[in-house]
Amino acid sequence: IRPTQITSPFPRRRRRPVDLLQSGGAAMLRLRHTVLSQLLSSSPASPISHLSRLISAAAPAVSPNPSFAVEDYLVSTCGLTRPQALKASAKLSHLKSPSKPDAVLAFLAGLGLSAADVAALVVNDPQFLCAKVERTLAPVVAGLTGLGLSRSDIAHLVSLSRAQFRCISIVSNLQYCLRLFGSFENLLPALRLGRLLSADLETVLKPNVAFLRSCGLDDTDIAKLSIAHPWLLTSNIECVREMVAHAEDIGVPRGCRMFRHALRAVARLSKEKIAAKVEHLKKTFRWSDAEVGIALSKLPSVLARSNQMLERRSEFLISEVGFEPAYIAHHPALLTYSLEGRIIPRYYVVKFLKENGLLDHNRSYYSAVIVMEKVFVDKYICPHKEVAPYLAEDYDAACRGEVPTRFKFT
Repeated sequence: IRPTQITSPFPRRRRRPVDLLQSGGAAMLRLRHTVLSQLLSSSPASPISHLSRLISAAAPAVSPNPSFAVEDYLVSTCGLTRPQALKASAKLSHLKSPSKPDAVLAFLAGLGLSAADVAALVVNDPQFLCAKVERTLAPVVAGLTGLGLSRSDIAHLVSLSRAQFRCISIVSNLQYCLRLFGSFENLLPALRLGRLLSADLETVLKPNVAFLRSCGLDDTDIAKLSIAHPWLLTSNIECVREMVAHAEDIGVPRGCRMFRHALRAVARLSKEKIAAKVEHLKKTFRWSDAEVGIALSKLPSVLARSNQMLERRSEFLISEVGFEPAYIAHHPALLTYSLEGRIIPRYYVVKFLKENGLLDHNRSYYSAVIVMEKVFVDKYICPHKEVAPYLAEDYDAACRGEVPTRFKFT
């Protein structure tokens, strides 16, 4: 596209500076839906120079004008509320004309950001309006397009990364993270909460990933951990080493199947807090050191359960069901299910069936707890419709927290 092909949005007649300012801003806003779309559809060999020609031709220079009010501009053009504009304008007090923010807004609109997206971006990062379109934003978009990101992906990334989008390093960071996570869709959850795109690639991201790989984790494990704990890959490597040591201390060695789950369980827990939790488990379930080690090696996430929740399960499973502490230690999955919605109702059903001779007394209650709901109903409810027609109704009532009369035994 040649500059002569773009019709100037300004009338030829001479105008006052204020009129020129207002009409110039309006003209730039009208270009929002064309500038970047032409950039992205142009020859991939020269997207930056193409954008440069478009902006240069469409945006005549606007001289600094003392009548330009940043706060008013943020309200009328960017869609901020007056309080938001007042706060944001403090970081934009050096702006003397709308030319630079107009170019940025045209760029964002060309990417497909909605008015609400733009307003949110400006509220969180007012200085984005001062970004250099030709020297910074356009090269970033060109680099991201080269990685295979679509225009909608890039627009989403602008909203997530904000200030990081103004740094060219975002391209190399994203390229590395895409390989690690496998796809942009897999990466998105980590980007929403973490600082992957702003962390130093060579001194932070790569060393942390290399260390976790040396611990036996594959890239899928690392990606899942990063989604659960977005700070993981951007932390000092000593913090990561400490987390690995804590996982080993609770009896989960590197390379084993549960190691990733152990890392997730001990993340952000100090050595003192882990020790206190272990002591509480021993006291609550009457476990020995060996038994608590068995439980944690099988299900490290027990560490993340609240003390109150653990105490209630201990009381029911040991006092009511009659499980031995050692049995619970070898079957810690019992501690992960809902007490009211699963453990208690299914216990009532199994007990009812055994009391009425409809189920072998040697049948394990544990096997009834761990199966999916449909499997439980098919195996323990449906076969007894004729001899126990109210069993399904009573089970539903028990799941709601009630204890039907037929489930009460002396």
